[in-house]
Formats: sequence, C-alpha cells, structure tokens
Amino acid sequence: MQDIFPNEVGQWQQRGARIIDVREPEEFAGGHLPGAVNIPLADLTLILELNASPLVVVYASGGRSARAAALLEEAGHLEVANLLGGTFGWLQEGRPVEFPEVDADDRH
Repeated sequence: MQDIFPNEVGQWQQRGARIIDVREPEEFAGGHLPGAVNIPLADLTLILELNASPLVVVYASGGRSARAAALLEEAGHLEVANLLGGTFGWLQEGRPVEFPEVDADDRH
C-alpha cells in the first residue's frame, strides 16, 4: 500500500485507477471525489470482484481507508493507495467534489 496526497490522485486516475470511497452512504451523499464509487468499509470484505488495479481508497480523514487499503492488498490487489487526509484533506485544498444524482421521485 502506498500513501498519496490529493495532488497525486490525478496521476493515479491517468493510469486507470478507480477511486473507492469506503464511507457510509450518507457521508458519501454529502460530497465525494469526482468519479468515486461508494463501497462502505463494512461491505468491502464482501467485494472480491474489484479486479481493477490500481485503486485509490478514500475515507473521511484517511485513517480507516488505510485499513481498507490493507484489506484490498491482502485480497490480492497489487496497486492500492490510501489518500492521506481523506475527503477532508481533499476539501481543504479546495478540490472539487461530486454529489450523487437525486432521482426526481425522491425529491418529494
């Protein structure tokens, strides 16, 4: 596992990295890195088909994502990065976030 800074995420994405946000869905809905996929930490061990490599793992502040990254490495993923500072660090640098699209039926 490799720890990376927010300014390195783009380099990983250029190499085809998928961003895995391991926060809970409610936290993910509050804003996440562009292109991130939400797989809560509790569900991560159940997901074995994440055969994409490299992977960048994100949590709110970076602590739990390090644990998630270690789990992914143990599952056989060769290139796994932990985003230092997590989503909070990303936002502190003024980097963009996305919000899940809300279904028109859910707005009522």
